[in-house]
Amino acid sequence: MKKRLSVLLAALFALTLLAPAFAAEAPSPLSFRADGTFKILHITDTQDDHHPSWDMLNLLKRSIEEADPDLIVFTGDVVEDSRIGDVGVDDEPGREGVVVKDLKGGINVEKTLANINTAVDPIFKVMEESGVPYAVAQGNNDHKCGITNADWLEIYGRYPHNLTVDMSDDAEGRIDYHLPIYGTDGEMKFNLWLMDTGRGGMNADQIDWYKRASAEVTAGNGGQPVPAFLFQHIPTSDVGNLFEECHAWEDGATAKGTKFYRLNPEIAAGNNFYAYVPGSTSDEFAAWKECGDVIGAYFGHQHVEGFTGTFDGIEMGLTYGMEFAKVGPYGYRVLTLHEDDITNYENELYTYTGSVKLGTDRIEKQNDEPSPAPTGLAKLIAYLRNILKSMVSLITSLF
Repeated sequence: MKKRLSVLLAALFALTLLAPAFAAEAPSPLSFRADGTFKILHITDTQDDHHPSWDMLNLLKRSIEEADPDLIVFTGDVVEDSRIGDVGVDDEPGREGVVVKDLKGGINVEKTLANINTAVDPIFKVMEESGVPYAVAQGNNDHKCGITNADWLEIYGRYPHNLTVDMSDDAEGRIDYHLPIYGTDGEMKFNLWLMDTGRGGMNADQIDWYKRASAEVTAGNGGQPVPAFLFQHIPTSDVGNLFEECHAWEDGATAKGTKFYRLNPEIAAGNNFYAYVPGSTSDEFAAWKECGDVIGAYFGHQHVEGFTGTFDGIEMGLTYGMEFAKVGPYGYRVLTLHEDDITNYENELYTYTGSVKLGTDRIEKQNDEPSPAPTGLAKLIAYLRNILKSMVSLITSLF
């Protein structure tokens, strides 16, 4: 992998001469392999502190080894801001979070920043040692730590393989950018959007920037939209359109208010823990449709969710987190593009179980085949299980 990156970096100068002007803002050493494939490892929510979990680091390392990616996309919550309680195995049991408070209850930025630097270093070192380039989209916990986006960019900039930059012009200074992927002929074939959802989601300025930047990419491609994936931390409300109302005993059923919802088996598959309600269309989703470039959008934030589905021509997916201070499942996603059939890509979810300390750690590909409908006693058991799961999801959503 290190050799492959060196070759790509050596070709970067030539590519920037060939690339259209819109790509020159953030040239990236990303191109399809000689066999016409490009593999993206999507990870999210390491959400650890300056005493990182051994299993988190092991999962990160093993995911890179297993996937052998050309790029790692990290959709934020690199660190945990502040929380009591820690079920992960690390050097400081019982506490999680990088934030240090001052005597008045505010954040001591200097000490917090020192903790952040200590927390991110082992994570980024795993990726640096792999030789694989990586890019970060900020998460809400990264914002809650009390340091600025300029501080974060300075941190990212210390690591040679970190491609994170800020290209947008929103008033809040959020870190938004896109990365082109070049074909074996040196032409731009695919694009990646990485958006910063702040503490609660996208703002109007960011959506406007995306629309303008997408129009520039399209203009540079002879008026044809360049197919793209979009990655961000907090999912849009549109993932609810992958769900349908259902009976309480049906596979995947979870309560929201007085009703139950599950992934619609006609358009989606995977594991959901929380309930999502269909029906809404966000301004962001409307912008994707207007620009016509986004064919897939992938999110983190929810940790225990691992599902994928397609609504109105756009695939959406939630990827398992890597924070071992919370109960799993844990995992990652692998997306494999094919240069000769760019919209026909592979999308796989993997889960991590066991313990590195006990030597029982293992990675398995998720089987998204739907379960058969229960009958008789199994139907009653499924009903009680889904009621219990709904109560747990309601409680966990409050924290």
